[in-house]
Amino acid sequence: MRRKLVVGNWKMHGSHKANAELLSGICEARPFGADVAVCVPFPYLSESAVALAGSDIRWGAQDCSAHEQGAYTGEVSVSMLAEFGCRYVIVGHSERRAYHGESDQLVADKAKAALARGITPIVCVGETLAQREAGETETVVKRQLSAVIHALTHCVGEMVVAYEPVWAIGTGLTATPEQAQAVHAVLRAQLKAATPKADGMTILYGGSVKPDNAVTLFGQPDIDGGLIGGAALKAADFVAICRAAG
Repeated sequence: MRRKLVVGNWKMHGSHKANAELLSGICEARPFGADVAVCVPFPYLSESAVALAGSDIRWGAQDCSAHEQGAYTGEVSVSMLAEFGCRYVIVGHSERRAYHGESDQLVADKAKAALARGITPIVCVGETLAQREAGETETVVKRQLSAVIHALTHCVGEMVVAYEPVWAIGTGLTATPEQAQAVHAVLRAQLKAATPKADGMTILYGGSVKPDNAVTLFGQPDIDGGLIGGAALKAADFVAICRAAG
């Protein structure tokens, strides 16, 4: 049985006061029956590491550079993240792909850089509403994942995959459990063709996951937890989702 994983993606939210209250609320609710992590904005990595030290809650970042160092103003390297004890880094989130023009290859390069430094990349894939309505969902997610598979070669089994339908992120819309499971099954099959570790790999679902739909979503055979956006900013909601996974 794969152990469930719930990861909070704070996106561009946070303040010293709000972060302290949120992390305290999560820590006080332990233990959970699932693995739990938060991916926070770069400036808050240090305080998150301090707040979570000694707990079983992991922390990570929301992006990284594909480069180790150099003249890349504004970028943050994986080696920098490693110094803050990051366990995870999100790569290829649809907001990065859409707003920053990140290509499948760049996402693959970032995932490879993360693994090289011992940080687990959470590789996001997902289709837009137009692509789903055109019947292109499977083609799109397989293309996005294929680039990462080819870049990681024998290390494919060490990443986490997150299916996030773009049309369900921050919209209040959620893929039905059956819709989400269908795509997760496609991704699992693609991973099985690439690595013998596929059955043990974690594939998360993200897209307006809330306490009232988490149990049903996480009950699907190929959904191994969630990458949580808005609900991750409220301790009570995030804790409820973590409990749903355990």
